[in-house]
Amino acid sequence: MDIRYQVFVSSTYDDLKEERQEVMQALLELDCIPAGMELFPAANDDQWTLIKEVIDDCDYYIVILAGRYGSIGPEGIGYTEMEYRYALEKGKPIIGFLHKDPGNLPANRCEGTTEDKEKLVALRAFVQKKLCRFWDSPADLGSQVSRSLVRLIKDHPSPGWVKGDLVPQQNIAEEMLKLKNENEMLRSKLEQVRIKAPEGTESLAQGDASFTLHFEYPDFAEPGNCYDSVVTKWNDVFSSISPIMIDEASDNKFLSSLNGYIVRCIRSEKNRREYTYIESNSLMVLNEDFQTVKVQLRALGLITQSSRNRSIKDTETYWTLTPYGDTVMTRLRAIKKDC
Repeated sequence: MDIRYQVFVSSTYDDLKEERQEVMQALLELDCIPAGMELFPAANDDQWTLIKEVIDDCDYYIVILAGRYGSIGPEGIGYTEMEYRYALEKGKPIIGFLHKDPGNLPANRCEGTTEDKEKLVALRAFVQKKLCRFWDSPADLGSQVSRSLVRLIKDHPSPGWVKGDLVPQQNIAEEMLKLKNENEMLRSKLEQVRIKAPEGTESLAQGDASFTLHFEYPDFAEPGNCYDSVVTKWNDVFSSISPIMIDEASDNKFLSSLNGYIVRCIRSEKNRREYTYIESNSLMVLNEDFQTVKVQLRALGLITQSSRNRSIKDTETYWTLTPYGDTVMTRLRAIKKDC
């Protein structure tokens, strides 16, 4: 969007006409909108009210000081100083541009009274407490303003002004607000999905509830297979096989992981010599139990079928963790610190 910034130019006027012209030209070349005292009526109370309103509307403020303090306002303070102090009060981004050697300016461009000279010295000292630059000619001033304002805009971004036809209409703004609220609501729901079990799962076997897995393995003494079973817990099964689904796992990889889990269980629990020879590729959980495990973990909201696009030749079914399943896996698998 094409944004233009309004810049208030504060200075004395009669002695700085050429300098102000250079500054105005520099601002226009930067696509800025200049504003200053020459645009206002003769000095009076109403003028000061108008000046404050214009400063309020401006994005940036610059003050130029040379050899004159300037005309005095109703409170005995010069208008240039009044403007500067008001811009400070309003928190406007400010740059001061001070003449390098005001003592060498022609007499007609300097203050004639000691009182006004002292006020100018005090104002210069006050302006130098903030960001300022020094200049010695109208061209130099214009160049200083161009470079400094670009940096000020970068360091202190402002809303600026845009053409009316580029501003979103009221109904568009309302629609954007509605979408923003809906987005925040969906984010909140997603976070709840991640940390809470789906509704209705309270009645399902889960956690430390026991169940039996039946399996077959080769008979090492005679041809054929042997059958056995192991009693385990749902949390133990899910803790063991869930890491393979952080990305996704095929049915075959799921089954292989479950077989490996059973081998580890029977080696530690059965304490029978023949089980020491069983490997996960020779043991097989019965298909009915394998299907039960898949259905149960899916019903508990821990896993879901992957929807990732893949080759048309790939006909396998793939499984992945749900956000809630990822949270449960992390809770079960993460190493607890020693108490």
